[in-house]
Amino acid sequence: MVVFSLTVNYFQRYKGSRFLANRAPIFPMKNLFVAGLMLAGAVAPAAAADVLPLADVRPGMRGIGVTVFEGTTRAEFDVEIIGILHNINGPKRNLILARLDGGPLAETGVIAGMSGSPVYVEGRLVGAVAYAMGSFTTEPLAGITPIEEMFDAVDVPGVRPAAVRARVEVPLSPDRLIALFRASMRPTAAFARSTGDVAGIGPPLREAQSVATMLRPIATPLSLSGFDREVADLLTSALDGTGLVPVLGGGQAGSAPVAAEPLQAGDAVSVSLIDGDLSLAGTGTVTLVENDRVYAFGHPFQNLGPTQFVMNRAHIQALLPSLLSSTKIATVGEAIGTFEQDRLTAIAGTLGPAPRRIPVTVTLRPSAGNAAVRELQFNIVDDQVLTPLLTFVTVLNTLRAYERGAGAATLAVAGTATFQNHAPLAFDDVFSGNGPSLAAATSVLTPITFLVQNGFAPIALAGLRLEITASEDDQRAQIERVWLDERRVRPGREATLKIATRSHRGAEEVHTLPIRIPANAPSTVSLFVAGGTELAQLERQETQGRVQPRNLNQLIRILNEGRRNNRLYVRLLAADSGAVVAGEPLTALPPSALAVYQSDRSRGTVTPLRRTTLADWELGTSEAISGSRVLTLNLDAR
Repeated sequence: MVVFSLTVNYFQRYKGSRFLANRAPIFPMKNLFVAGLMLAGAVAPAAAADVLPLADVRPGMRGIGVTVFEGTTRAEFDVEIIGILHNINGPKRNLILARLDGGPLAETGVIAGMSGSPVYVEGRLVGAVAYAMGSFTTEPLAGITPIEEMFDAVDVPGVRPAAVRARVEVPLSPDRLIALFRASMRPTAAFARSTGDVAGIGPPLREAQSVATMLRPIATPLSLSGFDREVADLLTSALDGTGLVPVLGGGQAGSAPVAAEPLQAGDAVSVSLIDGDLSLAGTGTVTLVENDRVYAFGHPFQNLGPTQFVMNRAHIQALLPSLLSSTKIATVGEAIGTFEQDRLTAIAGTLGPAPRRIPVTVTLRPSAGNAAVRELQFNIVDDQVLTPLLTFVTVLNTLRAYERGAGAATLAVAGTATFQNHAPLAFDDVFSGNGPSLAAATSVLTPITFLVQNGFAPIALAGLRLEITASEDDQRAQIERVWLDERRVRPGREATLKIATRSHRGAEEVHTLPIRIPANAPSTVSLFVAGGTELAQLERQETQGRVQPRNLNQLIRILNEGRRNNRLYVRLLAADSGAVVAGEPLTALPPSALAVYQSDRSRGTVTPLRRTTLADWELGTSEAISGSRVLTLNLDAR
């Protein structure tokens, strides 16, 4: 059972619209000197001797909290300890209940971005303001995470393990991405998950349960700078319920002045996810600085465990009052270190060099006209959960910001993703029609998601460079008919395949492709001519979706061999025996070999194939090709 130490007097006050209006001064006279030191410049980094243990915290104690309400100036607010919750959010996970007052808090309530604001009683550090009481409350009631639990939570070494093994399901739609992303993120939950976990000593049980289940982590404002409205809406949808709330903010200015004084408790601090020509950063407050060690937030950013996030200073531009949730609007300042731990009761990091980030360069090149070539540069965090989503919104936002949002258009995407100690990933595709930017961004997202979140081995994305050529023409074409010039086709001989395509506007174009029929071809074969989408569908049907990678190198190869829109694919097919073994399709197997594979289950699942590919060809185009045609050939044996 949980012991909830509150006084009956508190609940009598809590039931009113206002309480403690005429309370005594927060500090006794003997502590005014300590308070004066705090106001004089900054709260000095606390040492272990300055900590007030949870065992010594009592209802009725009064102290001060420190945070930034505007600019970079630390300001005080008043704190009265109301009670303590024990063992609710896990064994030895406790929370201190408090009422806040002072500054703008009477009008704003607890403010998103206050997470981590240190609380001192008699000059000793108690913990960090981290939880807020429900929504639409008229009293700034908060939960304080004890400082000892912040120490314990982040004192965990190790490296985050690889994600579950990837299944290649191409293409990965934006909706599927958001679903996978949300499944990986930590949903915001009440401090007490069940009212049955709470018992009251002094107050009636119903009030104790109500208070505990209403406490939730204070939202983290995620400052957006440079984002298109539709992309911001998509990002908001992806982050809904995770405790991260996208808000209008400011990017990191290259000429931002470096702070004159060291980082101190109560300063605003940001977790930077994207910087450069876009900015995305979550803002909170520093709880404690010990030498070069920084503790902040008092609750998780996303409880990801070991991380490598950029630690930045933050400048609070304004407060946005709201009955639902007041928010700090922040501008990201200079990088000052690395956040290395994201745990249940705190995030923590080290002052010094910023961590490695993934450089992304997107060059936008118009296909005609006098429009200038634009090159945009970003840096995104290296994280198996966040990197795919951030890559997607970065590319999509770039396209949405500079290409028209209505009407038909065509985007040609080329580029390379490079990895440390692994083969690169190539991009070369065309997307045409109404709103092709979403499809183009998804084509980059899909392979990067599979690689960054692969379950085979760690992989480090070294960089991404894309060149996107934009045209306002609709460059789609449909395969209409196929034929051979030769009246007689013989095995071992060359033939000329003609493929007629018709553009979106009705213009016909005939493509010529020399092919050679293998000498061992049977008497009846089929030529399957298709666009990338149709060929991928045929291959999935043939293999029953069983072609899955068995190692990281195989995964990279499969992704590099993915079917593209700007290709005419030709397959020479024949009825034959084969099988998918260990993720690899093996065609034209002798009956004896097929029997061995089917009987030897140590190799895993063996899926039989009914057709085999005798030969294949492809022809590049400048259009997005769709459709398919089949030409059956009776080969002349003479």
